[in-house]
Amino acid sequence: MAELEKKESTETPEELLGTGEQQPVISLEGEIVNASGHIDQLHRQYGLLSICGLALTVDNAWVVLGTSLAISVYNGGAPGVIWELWVAAFYYSFINASIAEFASSVPSSGGVYHWASITAGPKWGRPVGFFAGSLNYFGWLFDLASIAYIMSELVVQMYVLYHPDHVIKAWNLFVGLIVIIVLCLAVTIFFNSSLSYLQQFGLFVITVGGIITIIVLAAMPDHHASNSFVWSDFENNTGWSGGVAFLTGVLNGAFTIGTPDAVTHMAEELPNPKTDLPKAIFAQIGLGWLFSWLFAIALFYGVSDLTAVQTSNGSFPLAEAFSQATGSRGATFGLLFIVFLALIPCLIGTFLTVGRTWWALARDNATPFSTFFSRVNTRLSCPIEATLFTGILTIALGAITLGSKTAFNDLAGSFIVLTSVSYAVTILPHMITKRKYMPVGPFNLGRFGYLVNGCAVFFIIFFDIFFCFPFALPTTTSTMNYNSVIFVGVVVLTAFWWFVHASRKYEGPNVAKMVEVNMLEARRASRV
Repeated sequence: MAELEKKESTETPEELLGTGEQQPVISLEGEIVNASGHIDQLHRQYGLLSICGLALTVDNAWVVLGTSLAISVYNGGAPGVIWELWVAAFYYSFINASIAEFASSVPSSGGVYHWASITAGPKWGRPVGFFAGSLNYFGWLFDLASIAYIMSELVVQMYVLYHPDHVIKAWNLFVGLIVIIVLCLAVTIFFNSSLSYLQQFGLFVITVGGIITIIVLAAMPDHHASNSFVWSDFENNTGWSGGVAFLTGVLNGAFTIGTPDAVTHMAEELPNPKTDLPKAIFAQIGLGWLFSWLFAIALFYGVSDLTAVQTSNGSFPLAEAFSQATGSRGATFGLLFIVFLALIPCLIGTFLTVGRTWWALARDNATPFSTFFSRVNTRLSCPIEATLFTGILTIALGAITLGSKTAFNDLAGSFIVLTSVSYAVTILPHMITKRKYMPVGPFNLGRFGYLVNGCAVFFIIFFDIFFCFPFALPTTTSTMNYNSVIFVGVVVLTAFWWFVHASRKYEGPNVAKMVEVNMLEARRASRV
């Protein structure tokens, strides 16, 4: 970063490299420097199939849509869920395209943290990248806690299905969460070399399991819901006007498919990240939207009583929907078991994403105890300390449920707001600096770049405002939306760490080296 700060902000990547006659240094003490400007420390074990599997399993769209069913139907009933998903997929397609272009340009485990450090230019790259990285990490951390808790709810519900007299207590779910996190940490750390196969298995479960679930939900009901119930009978139970209820409900669709940068944090474990990451990013939103949409249609045609789903006294309301559709306890358990199999690679894939994000921040001295958290066990190909720390934080967040389930739900729900703002903080400077600091990768938006980037930023700002509206009127402590409070809290915490530590000791990523290496790769590719 110090090298860049000596240059004017008008310089392009080509100018940063010089005339091109002097070859950039791409080795350090005999080690190859990767696209993020760092020495390769992780094994490049993921191929296109396994990284697409990771993209789809972390997204886990149709499963996520089902797990949020009891909340999402308040914003319009069945038609609200179906059409809000369409809107979310539409506006996230602009975000995904922008993220795919960044990933193809500079594939890095830091993701938006590194890209924001580049797009903002030499003057502002250091603080902008720092804040983008922090927002992105906390967003993914809250998502990880949410998924871990959902899996605990599912496991307890599968037990209750055959023990209906059991009264579910908060500590049951918390103990389940601890066991699940410990097991996932063990797998993530000690079986890292096999995780690419797990993601391929996850791809199989998401696709084949999704198809089986859709077929069962469509075929088994004795009586199907009416077409109007599924497609047009908009039921607004929020107290807002119909338009506001719909726009705030888009949050449910965004939570279903809003994981565009998940696989980008695995960039340093791919042999061909510049070409494979964009494919995985588009597979995530395309297949994720398709499966979740078909699942929603089949599910709503099979549900006979939405109120019973919303007021279910179990830990996992989707079980009530499955029970209504199938009329069989065995079939309900079977469908829940498919969800369980889908959540395993999803949870482990999210651990990979969050752990490697913290590790990437620590490499650049952006975190407390950065020397400790930047370590990598090269034999296991895993940043063990960063991964364990992520697990500890997840357990701590899960402990909030012992006091207030509402507080935890709000914390987990802020995932979309925090991550999407981190995308905007990366994309907007890219436009302001005339898109000149990022090297051109195999996938680029070309003349449509400003339009796609502009739409992405506009939609993020527009929908994030609605995502901070109270969930229902009149507003009470239980219906209040604390997304804005959580967002401000994360910004304040980040600002505090910036003034206490980063403003003096954080140098930022080696932007000059990142641009240098990626421009060299681009030139070599153009000669082939």
